[in-house]
Amino acid sequence: MEIDLLGMTGEETARLIKEAGFPAFRAGQIHAWATKGTPVEEMTDLPKAMRQTLTEMGCFVSLPTVRQKLVSAIDGTVKYLFRLRDGQLIESAVMKYRYGNTICVSSQVGCRMGCRFCASTLKGWVRNLTAGEILGQVIAAQNDLGLRISGVVMMGIGEPLDNYENTVAFLRLVSSPDGLNIGARHISLSTCGVVDGILRLAKENLPITLSVSLHNVITSERKQIMPITNRYSVEELLAACKAYFAATGRRISFEYTLIAGINDTPYHAARLADGLRAGLGKEMPIHVNLIPLNDVAERNFRRSSAAAVSAFQRNLIQKGINATVRRRLGPDINASCGQLRFREEEVLEQAIEQAQAQVRPPK
Repeated sequence: MEIDLLGMTGEETARLIKEAGFPAFRAGQIHAWATKGTPVEEMTDLPKAMRQTLTEMGCFVSLPTVRQKLVSAIDGTVKYLFRLRDGQLIESAVMKYRYGNTICVSSQVGCRMGCRFCASTLKGWVRNLTAGEILGQVIAAQNDLGLRISGVVMMGIGEPLDNYENTVAFLRLVSSPDGLNIGARHISLSTCGVVDGILRLAKENLPITLSVSLHNVITSERKQIMPITNRYSVEELLAACKAYFAATGRRISFEYTLIAGINDTPYHAARLADGLRAGLGKEMPIHVNLIPLNDVAERNFRRSSAAAVSAFQRNLIQKGINATVRRRLGPDINASCGQLRFREEEVLEQAIEQAQAQVRPPK
């Protein structure tokens, strides 16, 4: 059995060390090393025999390795294509702001939510990431860039609430004072609307920011771009958001990707404003984050014009809805998640096909 030390809390590490018969103070040393991403064999203040025993027990610390790294010449955003221990590929992006550095992490290898405009779903779902693998993205980026990351956004490849247990474990690890100590209020989790997960998350006592990828409030139209709506209607989703706010007191941010001719008309703006007010009530503050679509060559959707985006925002504000337009980061490196992984896997598949064709016997 393998034991991922990176995915363990300080208390879990202490129990492991006690059961192994090692002195209690060694737990703190091991946990501190693991939080830096240091392999067991390089934990130099542990006796060599102890490191060997830990390895024989199946203990390991494994950070993702950098397969590809792109740096935006426009705003300094850094995009990583990471390779995991089993060879699977995921993406992360580090965004630099005046107030600190924020990383966008992946929670799954691929995604099964099937959103029609998203590159992350192009190859389907492969597997969930462990809590250690999600945390490893933060540590690997910090180590590579030599800077502290002070904020986390779970908005990369995958649906965090479709990987609920590992997501919550990661949130506790990354915000732990004896870990990376990134304040929960500097962490945002984005979901396409997994209602059961939202209701469970409301009970976790995690003061994170919840972001809901809405993109349309008309259930019949939302089904066309977000299959999750076949399971949970918009009305059910907004009811869950209202319950989340009632339980936590934390404002929810609603993400709305603007797609030309699909959901960016004045009619859609009016329906969005009215739908949010009707579904959430007067007590809950509402903020809509408008996101011009990142074009994906394999999809038939295109970004709304700047004029349409401005008009949509203006229409929401006129109806009393707080709306901002997200600044597009790393446009020169395709910083939106899913595209690097898709391109890399396409290249690998083509190479395999060519190699097989060369050894295939003639008919």
